[in-house]
Amino acid sequence: MKTDRLNVLLDMYNQDPNDSFVIYALAKEYETCADLDQSLSHFMLLQKNDPDYVGMYYHLGKLYEKLEKPKEALDTYETGIQISKKLKDFHALSELNNAKVNLEMEL
Repeated sequence: MKTDRLNVLLDMYNQDPNDSFVIYALAKEYETCADLDQSLSHFMLLQKNDPDYVGMYYHLGKLYEKLEKPKEALDTYETGIQISKKLKDFHALSELNNAKVNLEMEL
């Protein structure tokens, strides 16, 4: 089911398919609409096009957790941790470390 927000984001994407924020927003909106395949597809596109978009890694990891793919989630968190260190984004680094440790404790 398409929401008004999703339609607006799709229009924005059609105007600039290289806008990392729009791709990220689409991934999150598809997740909100319970279209996890489309959400994952957009996260993968974002990761391919803009691997330093550090905010993506936490949410992509959480999506993998929802999809019951813990190995992919852990790998995603670890990649995000490395990028956070490279970019000196200590807030993202903290969130990713916590998510990774919490998942490891559940396994």
